Amino acid sequence: MSFPLRAITLDLDDTLWPFAPIGARIDQVLHDWMREHSPRTAERFPVAAMRELRERSFAENPHLHHDLSALRRLTLKQALAESGADPELLEPAYEVFYAARNQVECYPDALDALTRIAAKVPVAAVSNGNADLERIGLSQHFVFQLGSREHGAAKPEASIFHAACARLGVAPGEVLHVGDHIEMDVLGAARAGLRSCWLNRQAQRWAHPSLRPDLEFDTLTALADWLDAHPSFATEHAAA
Repeated sequence: MSFPLRAITLDLDDTLWPFAPIGARIDQVLHDWMREHSPRTAERFPVAAMRELRERSFAENPHLHHDLSALRRLTLKQALAESGADPELLEPAYEVFYAARNQVECYPDALDALTRIAAKVPVAAVSNGNADLERIGLSQHFVFQLGSREHGAAKPEASIFHAACARLGVAPGEVLHVGDHIEMDVLGAARAGLRSCWLNRQAQRWAHPSLRPDLEFDTLTALADWLDAHPSFATEHAAA
């Protein structure tokens, strides 16, 4: 597979790092904090109940699906209110959540591969999540980070992909979007006119009847190797 490539947009959760361990840590850290600072909330909403409240908030507020931070604040606000706790605890509780949310452990291959890729083409982070690359310490690998909250719409909406391409100054057909999610990343990018790379770490089967990713790898290293095998891309980037 060969095509013009002048920039890459990259998903974050479950692409650079697994999200499941982060989610579990968030649940426990928040519960421990509530036990200390708002015992009534911890008693009323143990980990499973807080998770159910969060899922209910998500289901009842589709207009906020692009803003996971707003949804998290809404969940915490509801938990504090229903347990009769001090509403002033909202922002301290959110900060506890956000600190835990940005404690990530990258996949073993990710950092070296990301360094190699960013040396060849500009890389922009495009994510529906609310990770902060500055807080995580990875922002130096990216020309910018575009989140769905900042943009006002989430993947797979074409507008977020087009906004990233506009900021890169590159036509959609010359941008490769890399991500793990079939609908949000691969199909969303393809429908928006970008090239797509499915990072299929879990050996899933492709089931869409017509669209397929331009590239498919099981590690980010494999993408870096593919770029190394196409040195003309690096030349195009240097001349851009």
